[in-house]
Amino acid sequence: MSKSGGLGDNLYIAGFNASGDIQQLGNIGGGPNLLPFTGIDKSAMERKGGLRDGRIEMTTFFNHDAVTPATHEKLSALPRTDVILTYCRGTTLGDAAASLVGKQVNYDPQRGDDGSLLFSVSAQANGYGLEWGNQLTAGIRTDTAATNGSSIDTTASASFGGQAYLQAFSFTGTDVTVKIQDSADNATFADVAGFTFTQITGSTPLAERIALGNTATLRRYLRVATVTTGGFTSLAFAVNVIKNEVAGVVF
Repeated sequence: MSKSGGLGDNLYIAGFNASGDIQQLGNIGGGPNLLPFTGIDKSAMERKGGLRDGRIEMTTFFNHDAVTPATHEKLSALPRTDVILTYCRGTTLGDAAASLVGKQVNYDPQRGDDGSLLFSVSAQANGYGLEWGNQLTAGIRTDTAATNGSSIDTTASASFGGQAYLQAFSFTGTDVTVKIQDSADNATFADVAGFTFTQITGSTPLAERIALGNTATLRRYLRVATVTTGGFTSLAFAVNVIKNEVAGVVF
């Protein structure tokens, strides 16, 4: 296992690539809340996991473009609906990525004495908690026709289900569907039932989370494929897949 820094990372917010306007990520955290279960016969604290939680916090630069909406237009809207974020630790196929369905709770500016203008932004999990997985695209992938992507090796088959996140940045054409396929031998692939994102026929950007039941089987090798019925000329997108490693994952 090699160590690495944080150079070359990406951050996607609801189908928008905000990477170039992020100064730093302050917190990417999650996991279960700790509940005290200490009996009077114990000599130290005893805890069990409670509800899953998560958050992604960042500092952004001010980037405003009224013609082609930039980071300011995206974040200053402060939507009340859920926002899907994906942080990519590097942009090589199979690299780690963290995704979150959450509420953007602020957009707070700080104007420095040196004239700098930075914004603090926090997204708090809503429903699922933070999920770490692996990139099924090398950062942002652009398909110009139906394509079977390269696969990643997850080392073994597992029957604990999984989740996946799609960030779709731009689309031109009639329709396209993004789906996940698996294989036991990295040669013969098949669609994973229930691991197909909603067909894209209209405007982007957009983002989506899908999930399998927690007893569904995912074989060793995974890849992303795009298919179409009416044709398309361009789809820029990114996918993060989470293959559950233990039984009984609950959200």
